[in-house]
Amino acid sequence: MESPALHCLLEASAERFPNRIAAVEPDSGRINYDELNRLADEICVLLRSRGVTRGDRVGLHMRKSIATLACVFGVLKAGAAYVPVDTSAPAKRNRYIFTNCAVKFVMTQKPDDLELDESQVEPKSLSDVDERLSDVYLAVGPANSAAVGDEEPTPIDLAYILYTSGSTGVPKGVMLTHANALAFIDWCSAEFRPDEHDVFSSHAPFYFDLSILDIYLSIKHGARLVLIAEGAGKQPKQLAALIASERISIWYSTPSILRLLLEVKDIDAYDHSALRTVLFAGEVFPIKQLQALQKIWPDKDYYNLYGPTETNVCTYYKVRPELDADRTVPLPIGTVCSGDFAMVVDENDQEVPNGEEGELYITGPSVTHGYWSLPERNAVAFFVDADNVRWYKTGDLVRQDHTGEYIYVGRRDRMVKRRGYRVELGEIEAALYRHEAITEAAVIAAPDPQGELRITAFFNWTGEGRPSIIKLKQYCMDNLPAYMIPDRFSVQPALPKTPTDKIHYQRLKELA
Repeated sequence: MESPALHCLLEASAERFPNRIAAVEPDSGRINYDELNRLADEICVLLRSRGVTRGDRVGLHMRKSIATLACVFGVLKAGAAYVPVDTSAPAKRNRYIFTNCAVKFVMTQKPDDLELDESQVEPKSLSDVDERLSDVYLAVGPANSAAVGDEEPTPIDLAYILYTSGSTGVPKGVMLTHANALAFIDWCSAEFRPDEHDVFSSHAPFYFDLSILDIYLSIKHGARLVLIAEGAGKQPKQLAALIASERISIWYSTPSILRLLLEVKDIDAYDHSALRTVLFAGEVFPIKQLQALQKIWPDKDYYNLYGPTETNVCTYYKVRPELDADRTVPLPIGTVCSGDFAMVVDENDQEVPNGEEGELYITGPSVTHGYWSLPERNAVAFFVDADNVRWYKTGDLVRQDHTGEYIYVGRRDRMVKRRGYRVELGEIEAALYRHEAITEAAVIAAPDPQGELRITAFFNWTGEGRPSIIKLKQYCMDNLPAYMIPDRFSVQPALPKTPTDKIHYQRLKELA
């Protein structure tokens, strides 16, 4: 029987495998399925007693932890949708997100970082609910009310809202339902065939869409989820040791993280024999580095997963055991999955012949219903065909090869993927334009000789003396998430223009 909602996956596994370990925080603790389910129930009771009901939103301003995992399921059990944010992002960005989607409460481990009024944060932590929540506080959200309800969510109800970079300079909320996520998770079950003996990595933060597979696929099958802290997740030797010590069998991350492991000179000294499946998504994996990884980890199943946040994962490609040594072109993004359908269209929304380049449109059960409170954006992000089928415009240019596999060509707009994160260059420009000494700014992204995407900010400067790069970096840290901060800053007397007086981005790419 298929699950009607994501939290039912936890309840089913708690019934089947009550004493199996559900989640581990290395060096911090672990929790079994029965305990995790009971803790989520307690959080659900608390939220419902405070008026949270079906259709509400609850913000999560928390580092990845067992407590956060329990809060995710507690929110879902209460019938609400969770809205996770990056705790290291500027306070005003997170406040915007929580205000934009009108969360009823925010669960936070760092109330001071949100810069809220004292009256908005309860003075006591949630240790009365459970001692494992001793560092979690409840903050009142903009939609707080006294209404109480206990309706169970339906498959078409929102499960979570993930905010991504927006071209207007502010983030936009992608709305995903229980049914959207389950369409993807059910496909993963059929393709990867996990069971209760598997150990999953949880490398992605919970505000990143890669976390959906980590959390729900492992929980569905009664497997173990290893919660990798952000600091450890970027240290090659720590990662190599963690994969060995926790006996991780299914790994999922961006290629940039897997490339870190190539830096570990004595990686053969670590026992990675438990590893059987290596999944990656979020950016192109440079082929030479993938070949090097296959030499380190032979006899594993490698998958290239593709899909914007709006579709979870909509295409996949299973990598051949041994790539051609002289291959230089990136992997295909493969064929459609998650029950979705795809078509490649021209600028007039007409399908192009096989082999020709066009924009990838996706429809099906994993595709978002749209963006929170952005009707204008929804109107342009989707295409409705003559049969009244609604297609999401990915903005990605692709073509099909002779085998029917989709080949990724590039972006139609100015969104880029950086270390797996989706970045609208326009949002960085909008932040720079807010600087009092900058009247003109343009941002471009281009790969360096090693294939790493580098972001360069061009701008003119009206302040006194030469601008301090350290101060510019600090300014960006105060206004943008860390993954959006430019790598280089270039001062220009004036930015180059096209004949129509628009910024000449191609010229800037040449300069970069």
